[in-house]
Amino acid sequence: MFKKIINIIFFFKKKPRNHYAILKRNIIIIMMLITILPLAAMIIINFFQYRSHLKSQIIAPLYAMAEKTRHSFELFWEQRLAIIRFISTAYSFEVLSNEQNIKKILISLKKEGEGFIDISLINNQGELVSYAGPYSLLGKNYSEQVSFQETQIKGQYISNVFLGYRKYPHIVIAVQHLADNGKNWILRATIDTNFFDNLISSMGLPRQTDAFLMSKDKILQTNSLYYGNTLEKCLLQLPKVNFRSNSIEGTDNENRDIIIISSAFSMADYILVIVQPQSVALKSWYALKTDMLIIFLMSITIIIFAILKMTTIMVKRIKTSDEQRENVLSELQHAQKLSSIGRLAAGVAHEINNPLAIINEKAGLMSDLIGFAKEFNKKSKFIDLTNSILNSVVRCRKITHRLLGFSKRIDIKIESINMNHIINEVLDFLKKDILYRKIDTNLILSDSLVSIQSDHGQIQQILVNLLTNAFAAVEDYGLIEIKTKNIKNRGIRVTISDNGCGIPNNVIKNIFDPFFSTKKDKGTGLGLSITYGIIKKLGGKISVDSKIGKGSIFTFELPEKPNDLEMINE
Repeated sequence: MFKKIINIIFFFKKKPRNHYAILKRNIIIIMMLITILPLAAMIIINFFQYRSHLKSQIIAPLYAMAEKTRHSFELFWEQRLAIIRFISTAYSFEVLSNEQNIKKILISLKKEGEGFIDISLINNQGELVSYAGPYSLLGKNYSEQVSFQETQIKGQYISNVFLGYRKYPHIVIAVQHLADNGKNWILRATIDTNFFDNLISSMGLPRQTDAFLMSKDKILQTNSLYYGNTLEKCLLQLPKVNFRSNSIEGTDNENRDIIIISSAFSMADYILVIVQPQSVALKSWYALKTDMLIIFLMSITIIIFAILKMTTIMVKRIKTSDEQRENVLSELQHAQKLSSIGRLAAGVAHEINNPLAIINEKAGLMSDLIGFAKEFNKKSKFIDLTNSILNSVVRCRKITHRLLGFSKRIDIKIESINMNHIINEVLDFLKKDILYRKIDTNLILSDSLVSIQSDHGQIQQILVNLLTNAFAAVEDYGLIEIKTKNIKNRGIRVTISDNGCGIPNNVIKNIFDPFFSTKKDKGTGLGLSITYGIIKKLGGKISVDSKIGKGSIFTFELPEKPNDLEMINE
């Protein structure tokens, strides 16, 4: 895995043109994820936590107001019940049956207690025995009414607001009195509901906030600013009713988002309801939310700008670094090529060029002398022999020219290649080493080998590098075998094997790494890595198999033509 990563970094076929665009996109996405996601998560968490905390801080005063107002209502009723209960205890049935007496009691109640409208005495049959008040109710029977029946059972009663015989909204409170002689009767009083409105008005509610009483079956017991008048049905969805204040969020008939707080009474069938628009309750929250959103958007904008700017600079520097690395590798490749050819060129120049010059001069002189000489026996044969010598000199010059051409820096040129011819050509270059060390070269070259489209000079360098390593691996009289064959995808496979020392397993995994050498001071460690890069660049692949003491096998495959000729020629 490490070898592959190094090879990808250092020697790989040229990247697709959109490589840097993809790299830039991926870096931008990753950096945005690791910067924006935590920021967004923090904003969201703070959003809900602060909203919940702020709402609780806003609702808490409303809870306190609801509890305080409910307590005031209950205190009012408790006081009225206590007054009626005291009268029923202080006076006998006979005294209360007297109309004059009960009128005096009503006058005292109006002076001392707020809200009393009338008072009446009802016997255990439900008949109204005596009455003091503005209405004519004597002779009425209440035995079938809920107020009479519930008072008989519970001993006291507080009604909801109703019209009754009076055709005017009012409430009734009643208490039962049990005499020592076993007789029981009910003292009943009517309370004006204006007290309810006055008490609600004194709550000091914020603007657009509504408060009202309703029964548990949602009948309004007081007037509401927005949701109806007394004795109308209220359509609001209330929180769960229990003996403590509760709140819910909802929408009213005008589609306003509201907060509803309800507080149920313990001693009567009443619920105190406070309704406040969320725009009022959460006014400070909406302002803060807007500020948070603006800060968040500004932060995102700054982050995105910084990421784009930094990524552009980073990718540009990576691209520049890659181009510089490619140039350095190209220089190293050329230097390795010259290094491989240098030894051969020096030997050829010394062994061939000087003698060839002498031979060419002497053969030319001989040809001239024979040409100017008189006719003699076998003159034509001598001329043919000297011409043969001159032709051989020309042939040697061509070989020298090819050798020098191999060492020159030339642009990549894709042309039709016969791999068998190039193998023989390279072996001719290396013939001196082969003869000197008496290395046996066994060629198994396919006669039907297809021609491929590739670069002649690059393939020469591949073969020179691989064969040079093979020569270094074998001892004198060693064996090197070269095979060529066609493969299925109309490409070719070249196998170079030797019976040398072999390559250890811990070395073979790094053998194509740049600057990795087992020759210590004698090698640069670039031969095989450059070979690997050239083969990859030409669209092929290379592999190695080796056993200690038995030798190594290098196999490379080249396609019929490179996948991207345009990329190769760049």
